[in-house]
Amino acid sequence: MLNAKTATKRHRLIQLLTQRFSLLSDKASDQEIERRIRDGVELAGATPWILMFAIFIASVGLNVNSTAVIIGAMLISPLMGPIMGAGLGIAVYDFNLVKRALLNLGIATLISLVVSALYFSVSPLQDAQSELLARTTPNVWDVLIAIFGGLAGIVGITRQEKSNVIPGVAIATALMPPVCTAGYGVATGQWNFVGGALYLYTINCVFIGLATTIGIRLLRLERHGFTDARMAKRVKLSLLAIALSTAIPSTYLAVELVNDEVFKSNAKLFISREFSLQETQVASSKINPATRTIEVALIGAPLSQTSLQSMQGRLAQAKLADTHLVVHQSGDNRIDVTALKSSLLSELYLNGQETLRQKDEQIKKMQQELAVKNLLTEQAASMAAELQAQYPTVTAIIISEGFRFQPDAARAKLLQLTIHSGRRLSDDEKSRIENWFRIRSKTDAVAVNFIEPAARHAVRHKRSKTGKQHSH
Repeated sequence: MLNAKTATKRHRLIQLLTQRFSLLSDKASDQEIERRIRDGVELAGATPWILMFAIFIASVGLNVNSTAVIIGAMLISPLMGPIMGAGLGIAVYDFNLVKRALLNLGIATLISLVVSALYFSVSPLQDAQSELLARTTPNVWDVLIAIFGGLAGIVGITRQEKSNVIPGVAIATALMPPVCTAGYGVATGQWNFVGGALYLYTINCVFIGLATTIGIRLLRLERHGFTDARMAKRVKLSLLAIALSTAIPSTYLAVELVNDEVFKSNAKLFISREFSLQETQVASSKINPATRTIEVALIGAPLSQTSLQSMQGRLAQAKLADTHLVVHQSGDNRIDVTALKSSLLSELYLNGQETLRQKDEQIKKMQQELAVKNLLTEQAASMAAELQAQYPTVTAIIISEGFRFQPDAARAKLLQLTIHSGRRLSDDEKSRIENWFRIRSKTDAVAVNFIEPAARHAVRHKRSKTGKQHSH
């Protein structure tokens, strides 16, 4: 009996989770999904013009180092369409769609390279900014972004109601900036930029396409059949060969990226652990995964050869076997003095910028507090005039800021109103004055004090009585 109840609960839980995460409940029809993706494959009419305009915008953004401009270019870029079309064609065995999508993607890529290279060849700004440099060294995180971005894109485009997922995917995967960066490399003759940027572009295209294929298979879109069984088999094998020939190199490149990132991480950890010395500091360091070299420049007390050999021996323990450690010390003419000066100046500049930022924040805060005090002074004069006009017997008005201190409570800031009156005010008048002061000062944190003739008489009597006691 207990086992039956447990099985029922488990079944209900599985059913609930299935309903919650089902991708089939609000899926559009197969025909509608194919229509949407196929429409995005075509590169004719206005689409090439939109592509060229987007390329110019992205190139300008990369040239002037404007992230906002680059994001705008990615939003209007039509490059996602052919990539998702190729993924759909592979998933449903539509070889003609795959060929058309890849052809349009190749044309779009060529247009992007030509237009961006043309722009950068005439641009007076030839320095590589940080936005450009960021597209020349892809890493494993770009692979993950492309995979999950492609999955998000195919889920979004297959819903009954259209969503805004595709623009977000275009921004996250950043298809256009790498192509424009490659165009910059062509225009300036920096072929390492071309290789790195096209490498990133290839990663995005491949893994977005593969993610699209996986998504279509999971959503169970109807596969296209063939009248000739031999032709069907040939097409299926061709599609499989295309998928494998695309996936295998990308997987290899992804593994290489992971290995490089792991090497860099281990090398940085090794440097921070081994060179944390009291009399010797690391001025600069270079890590090269390709040659498996760690190069460190030191300032301060030189290290002995015995210490350096011990460090070299501990590389294997830090998962850096077959790594060459190069150490430049004071007096070594191989130290890059220019790089050292640049590093020190950069650090001083950043520290100075942070100090200036903190001072600017303090000045801004003080200016705000001063503005509040000035406003209170201006309001106090008008409020005093209003109050005296309503109550002519009021002889003096004091408006000030104060603090209320109570046991087991935080300090509370408030506005104080002290009224000196030539006659005793009624409770109704006091209540009206207090409500008026709250409304006029636009705060409930107020304290109103009334000093009237009887109170002043009591104070004088108390003082005189105290004085007599003191004289005795």
